[in-house]
Amino acid sequence: MKEFFLLSEPNLVYVVLGTMLLAAGAGVVGCFTVLRKRALVSDAVAHSVLPGICVAFMLAQTKNTAVLMVGAVVAGWLSLLLTDAIVKHSKTKPDAAIGIVLSLFFGLGILLLTAIQQTGNAAQSGLDKYLFGKAASLTEQDVYIFGGVSLFLIAAVVVFYTPLKLFSFDLAYSQTRGLPTRFLDFLLSTLTVLAVSVGIQGVGVVLMASLLIAPCVAAGFFSTNLKTILVLAGFIAAAAAWLGCLISYLLPAMPTGPCIVVFLCFFVFFAVIFAPERGLLVKMILAKKRHTKIICENILKSFYHLSEQKNSAVVAQTETMLLQKFSHTELKLGLKTLQKRGFLNQQNHEYFPSEAGTIEAKRIARLHRLWEMYLYKKLHMPADHVHANAEELEHFITPELEAQLDQELNYPSNDPHNKPIPR
Repeated sequence: MKEFFLLSEPNLVYVVLGTMLLAAGAGVVGCFTVLRKRALVSDAVAHSVLPGICVAFMLAQTKNTAVLMVGAVVAGWLSLLLTDAIVKHSKTKPDAAIGIVLSLFFGLGILLLTAIQQTGNAAQSGLDKYLFGKAASLTEQDVYIFGGVSLFLIAAVVVFYTPLKLFSFDLAYSQTRGLPTRFLDFLLSTLTVLAVSVGIQGVGVVLMASLLIAPCVAAGFFSTNLKTILVLAGFIAAAAAWLGCLISYLLPAMPTGPCIVVFLCFFVFFAVIFAPERGLLVKMILAKKRHTKIICENILKSFYHLSEQKNSAVVAQTETMLLQKFSHTELKLGLKTLQKRGFLNQQNHEYFPSEAGTIEAKRIARLHRLWEMYLYKKLHMPADHVHANAEELEHFITPELEAQLDQELNYPSNDPHNKPIPR
């Protein structure tokens, strides 16, 4: 464990740095793939590079990383061109064309890989690791190649950031601005193919799509700013690569590539649940707060209605009577919350609105009757149909909107049911 953190072993340094670099580059480029809604295309390219690797090996009879990358890039580009040709010259939908090309190239790659293995060529040993990655066998030369390509990918994104952003978000607008959309499409396709060709060294062709897609998805839950998303995606991808290497180091039997993908998926699920603004946990908390707010305001409004009926400013209301309008769970939650906020006082199982509670109850009743009047006068809804809609609207209104609503109605004194609107 200590050796891993200190990176005292040369081969360990190559594995960790190489994997982190290729992951960061793929994560940044993958953001534009997701923005353009071409995630399936990246998966097709990832599966399509396998026959290119096999053909490059068969021609060069070497597992030199640079040579195999050239074959991967050529095969990746051929898959993109074939997909576009199928869509353009037939009635085949893009997703179907992607599926056809993916299956064709991957099947061809498996056939070529099998044929190579049956030749008995000693140099082909380990070539099958491209299916699931071979991060643990990275060399110093690999680190230089992957580092150079990853830095090129990131540099290209930085240099062409503005036009790439416009092109990815709105193709029609970028065309009206006179941007070279064909070049930008070519550039993004090239960057994607390069990212895939580099990334397969770490996670393999089968799992490569996750290295492009997952970092952007996770980062998107933490920010809506593209620059921030790009930085976060690169950091998340690099962190997952580092953790994958750590697990593979501690448990040598565990392959590095799948470990990286598992951590990437963990980051996605973590973001989905715990992201500060878009996470499910935050949404659940906000939904609970809204639900509690509605219950409390409805309870206070019930007190106000009773005070009107009995012509008294303060009315004692028992839990038994309140249970006629609210469930036991809702009532318990609402009464407890209102007591904490100082809106209700309790004595012998009877509840009394405090001075602050009476003012709040009056405000809620006022909003309800203003909305009823607005629906009746401005939207021409029948008087006996406005209550339910006003019940929904009264809980979500700002003081500014309340003043504007009152002015729009010319400061009415009564609602459609001829009940006085509190002032």
